[in-house]
Amino acid sequence: MLTVLVTGAKGFIGKNLTVTLKRRADVDVIGYDLDSPPGLLEEGLAKADVVYHLAGVNRPERVEEFTEGNFDLTRRVCDDLRRLARTPLLVLTSSTQAALDNPYGVSKRHAEEVVFDFGKGMGASVFVFRLHGVFGKWCRPNYNSVVATFCHNIARDLPIAISDPTKEIELVYIDDVVRAFVGIMDGFLPVPDGKYCLVEPTYRISLGTLAEMIKGFRNSRASLVLPDISDLFVRALYSTYVSCLPADSFAYALTQRIDSRGELAELLKSPHIGQIFVSRTRPGITRGNHYHDTKVEKFVVLEGDAVIRFRHILGGDVIEYPVSGREFRVVDIPPGHTHAIENVGQSDLIVLFWANEIFDPGKPDTCFEKV
Repeated sequence: MLTVLVTGAKGFIGKNLTVTLKRRADVDVIGYDLDSPPGLLEEGLAKADVVYHLAGVNRPERVEEFTEGNFDLTRRVCDDLRRLARTPLLVLTSSTQAALDNPYGVSKRHAEEVVFDFGKGMGASVFVFRLHGVFGKWCRPNYNSVVATFCHNIARDLPIAISDPTKEIELVYIDDVVRAFVGIMDGFLPVPDGKYCLVEPTYRISLGTLAEMIKGFRNSRASLVLPDISDLFVRALYSTYVSCLPADSFAYALTQRIDSRGELAELLKSPHIGQIFVSRTRPGITRGNHYHDTKVEKFVVLEGDAVIRFRHILGGDVIEYPVSGREFRVVDIPPGHTHAIENVGQSDLIVLFWANEIFDPGKPDTCFEKV
């Protein structure tokens, strides 16, 4: 069993790291933060096999707090470890700002030097990460993350301020940070950058593009068009946006097309994966009786009983496939086959459909012909 001390455990990175560590049966986590009992830090340092020193200050009320929260606290951690004659694996989160000569950067750079001196003097394994802007779930908006601020405000239709839309920022995703940190504990060396450590991948994007992408996520509830989640950055950013939704806004209604047959609603669209929609059909009703030149569909009955019938448009016998919601059986709809689905049960039939392209009213690729 490894004992792991996380300072700044209630901060953005600390929360995500602590949750990950607590899922493991081989790790005992001690979380330290500003409101912890006075003796908890020393108690943790006396026991810990691994120390993740994440605590720090970046938006103080007084400029002196940069030194107190970054340099002084780090020095206390290292001095206590020396006094206790302990050399746990020590991971420090720093910032790319440490290369600059502003008060925050100077305080982080001095904290780095304290950790490197501890490692050299005590023969301890130390790892210092100069992180780019970290984004992801649980990041605090209107604080020090433009991604969190944009996601929070856009999700609530609040204004955002961009002084220069062309300004580029470099970002790293929280799950990649946590993965790199835990990897060190498990014996995997991080990506080196001289004496510092890197988290990969990083993403570079302009503020204007970032804002437009997030606005696109908000608008996707109306358009139903999913972002390209095959792109790692888009996937991570979309997850971050959804994590910022207000608690009373998780659900939203779909537009239904209603007629005597029942109801139909589109769920999702994507130029990369096509389209998903769902229908409810009354007993005895048949939908379809059409074919497609190129479009491919899949039918899955979720509830009820039906028969799907096919006939090749150039001739041949009618083929029947009985389907039921008890089976969750997928039926492919090939091009060039006219097809129909009939509700043969006593209750409403609910069917989930997938098509390999988004429906275009101008080019519907739907030709009506009875099976």
